[in-house]
Amino acid sequence: MNNYSWFAQISFKQRIWLFATVAGMFAIIVVGTLLGSSGESTEPIGFNIDMSIKDITPQLGVTNKALARELELPLNVSKKEPLGTLGVTYQELEHAIEHILSHRDNMLKYYVFTALVLGGLVYLIRLGRPDGADSKSRRNWYPRVPHIVSLLLSVVIAGFLLGKSPNPMEALVKVFKAMVGLYPDPGMKVIAFVFFILLAIIGNKMICGWACPFGALQELIYSLPILRKIKQKKLPFILTNTIRAGLFLAMLLFLFGIIGGREGFVIYHYINPFNLFNLDFESLSIWLTVIIVLGGSFIIFRPFCQFICPFGFVSWIAERFSIFRIRVDKDKCTQCGACIKVCPLEAAKGKVAGNKMPADCFSCGRCLNVCPIDAIRYKSVFKKDIKK
Repeated sequence: MNNYSWFAQISFKQRIWLFATVAGMFAIIVVGTLLGSSGESTEPIGFNIDMSIKDITPQLGVTNKALARELELPLNVSKKEPLGTLGVTYQELEHAIEHILSHRDNMLKYYVFTALVLGGLVYLIRLGRPDGADSKSRRNWYPRVPHIVSLLLSVVIAGFLLGKSPNPMEALVKVFKAMVGLYPDPGMKVIAFVFFILLAIIGNKMICGWACPFGALQELIYSLPILRKIKQKKLPFILTNTIRAGLFLAMLLFLFGIIGGREGFVIYHYINPFNLFNLDFESLSIWLTVIIVLGGSFIIFRPFCQFICPFGFVSWIAERFSIFRIRVDKDKCTQCGACIKVCPLEAAKGKVAGNKMPADCFSCGRCLNVCPIDAIRYKSVFKKDIKK
């Protein structure tokens, strides 16, 4: 794609949209920075094993059960006894506190996520296709550079710079953890999850496709121009989604103690790749998850998102309610297969076939400039010119 050619073709109105959107994204991040710096709190200090669970948890913002679980104690253990008498060492306490603090939300990240989703959404709806452009120049529509830039910003800023929390996966898991008493503020956990799911609904899975740092890292690796022949082979969605749904169900069964008899056990803690952004590899399983997923990303599109991520599964269901999404004009479509070929998943195949529950669409935009008869648009569901 010739990005200069694209910029030269967009209209004056589109350039205003472009500059206004960049300014809006910058303003959102500035506001988030100012609000975040004014609300910073000091880290809790001075904990020791002569203190009880009840003495420590108020400063950590978690429940007594949550600290007991981190210390690998029974959830019904006495919360008033000194930790030393419960067999806890200072090193174990220090590690548990460090892990709990690593899950504290960096509030600026919410603003960064909002800015990245805004930029991607405006690009797909208003900027990617030059106004009045001849369909013969469609190869210059929707250049990949804006998407790649968004992915890089996500990895660097929303990932390594601001740390692992919050992120879409943890936002969902924390809702269920709050339900078993691991967080004192279930309402706040629900609000955080609603924030992410709204970003996924406003623009079809935009939070995953344009802003999630680990999703972005996987896609950047996949986008490297190597092993192209292998990448053309896509995994069956029925297989990947069944595994992803099965893990989600297993997480619920273990978390609520239906299996294993230990309430509060979270499978995803042992395969959480977002720990990469804190450089915190507390178990071998996390190391292996990161290595296998990033290695697999050279030939498989977003393997963690496809096989494991619980938010990926829930947001796939939420796609049915997305306001802006890829839409196919059935009257025009000749089912030539051009969009199916460039789609990294089976999403385009499902949309062309008219499936009610097609594979995940990450709003990557790859299909928007390959249709020879202009039957694909990224539009609101309320627009009537593209038929369902």
